[in-house]
Amino acid sequence: MNRIGIDLGGTKIEARLFAPGGEELCRQRVATPRNYTGTISEIERLVMAMEAKYGAARVGLAHPGSISPETGLMRNANSVWLNGRPFREDLSARLDRPVRTANDANCFALSEARDGAGRGAGVVFGVIVGTGVGGGIVAGGQLINGTQAIAGEWGHIPLPWPHKDELDPPGCWCGKTGCLETWLSGPGLAACHARAHGGALTANEVFLAARDGDAAAIESVERHGERMARGLAVVINILDPDVIVLGGGVSNADGLIERINRTLPAWLFSDICRTRVVRHHHGDASGVRGAAWLWDDDGAAL
Repeated sequence: MNRIGIDLGGTKIEARLFAPGGEELCRQRVATPRNYTGTISEIERLVMAMEAKYGAARVGLAHPGSISPETGLMRNANSVWLNGRPFREDLSARLDRPVRTANDANCFALSEARDGAGRGAGVVFGVIVGTGVGGGIVAGGQLINGTQAIAGEWGHIPLPWPHKDELDPPGCWCGKTGCLETWLSGPGLAACHARAHGGALTANEVFLAARDGDAAAIESVERHGERMARGLAVVINILDPDVIVLGGGVSNADGLIERINRTLPAWLFSDICRTRVVRHHHGDASGVRGAAWLWDDDGAAL
């Protein structure tokens, strides 16, 4: 049966329809309504339009935040109109069928593990570094969700092995201080650069200035890469993955992968570093592709 993958973002909803073998048949992208009922209605409209042309399909959806296994309600979504609502149940009822859903970082990891930069690896850790920071784990081709449904939430652990100038960490929107997201995300990098050197550059502007030889920007991107390596070292010490795949806007910065791979071995509890840190293969399409692969070829959930 065909699959429809949907990536529900804060500003856009993207849907793609795939044939059973993985061939993409069509795609649509629309603006995200900034309210709950409108979001569900827009997803329904996309699904109905695709099925009218290509026939019935299974539906998988990537969303921000996670669904509590205790209450079944959405939590921690930056699309705040979803929080506290039985989103999966309401969407399934509207579409009159089961709908598989997962966090967008989990869908990214699943896509890259299935046929992307982590293809063929036993254990893949997928990282999204953009406006926020998230992660997902795929082992033996299976998405690991966890008992609390928070497996891979790498962005909300503290920066490990802090230097002296990192002992008064910034606050995070989650209520804690010093989360990796506050250091490594695009806004986090921009804030770190401003604290150290002044100005109001965006993360992209910092990376461009570093490429052009600006000494302050070079220092900021080197520190960012070293902090990224420290954060990933904790993942490797616990999970020991074959591959770490980086996605999100920050992952596209020139030289970031090289900086991480150069710095990473010094922080591992190991005499070798075989884990490969690589850039994504499918890019922005990974969320929608991973959502489609939440259903396996026999119609079971991954």
